[in-house]
Amino acid sequence: MATSVQPITTRSPVRGVQPLHPDAGHSFLWRKLHSLSGLVPVGAFLIEHILSNVEALNGPLAYAQQVRLLNSLPLVRVLEWAFIFIPLAFHALYGLEIALRGRATVNIYPWAGNWGYLTQRITGLIAFAYIIQHVWRQRFSGVMLPEHPGAAFAKVQHELHNPWMLAIYIVAMIATCWHFSYGIWLFAAKWGITPGNRARHRFGQLCAAFGTVLCILGLSSIYAFVGNPKFANAPDDAFAPPAITQPAPVVTPPAQ
Repeated sequence: MATSVQPITTRSPVRGVQPLHPDAGHSFLWRKLHSLSGLVPVGAFLIEHILSNVEALNGPLAYAQQVRLLNSLPLVRVLEWAFIFIPLAFHALYGLEIALRGRATVNIYPWAGNWGYLTQRITGLIAFAYIIQHVWRQRFSGVMLPEHPGAAFAKVQHELHNPWMLAIYIVAMIATCWHFSYGIWLFAAKWGITPGNRARHRFGQLCAAFGTVLCILGLSSIYAFVGNPKFANAPDDAFAPPAITQPAPVVTPPAQ
């Protein structure tokens, strides 16, 4: 009696970013929150932070006024912790866990999605390390800017006079803008907003353009602190009145 032999089929790996599904277990909720927090409020804060820093192009006084405006908002400390520090800590730490558990396969499947996965993890680690030192140095050490907003421009400028810190700022700005813009694309893909390849391709172009503009704005603000000769050696307090220099007295020689 003849028997039919079923052919052995191998499933090729699924290409592209798959939407998140509830059957993924308890990680479904955490991954949803992680994806959402990268957009709101963390991403919204990044946009606001870069736009505020662009005020440095107008000089130390304009930058100090922007810092003073932000610190005069009602319940600003509650807003700072509830919508910046806590969501940022969650997004960074859970993202770090995802990065450590994941495995890059670009050496096996050199697809654009795999390279995007790897680059997203690398830029996330760069942004995480940078944000820790940046928050500590600019917010919690040295001159307290919430109480002394006039010192904001000079504080950043002094830090960027170190060429190593300048290089770190530039690399971190590029990495952070890449991470955020690609994160927006991933958010739309994972939440099922862009289900087809055509929609994802077009939205990817939009995200790339947005990330490029955001990065240019961020780099231009760095230039304002260290590259613009008009603002070199900024005053320690932009709100302090300029010192008035008295002309030297004219000594009339005695008559002969």
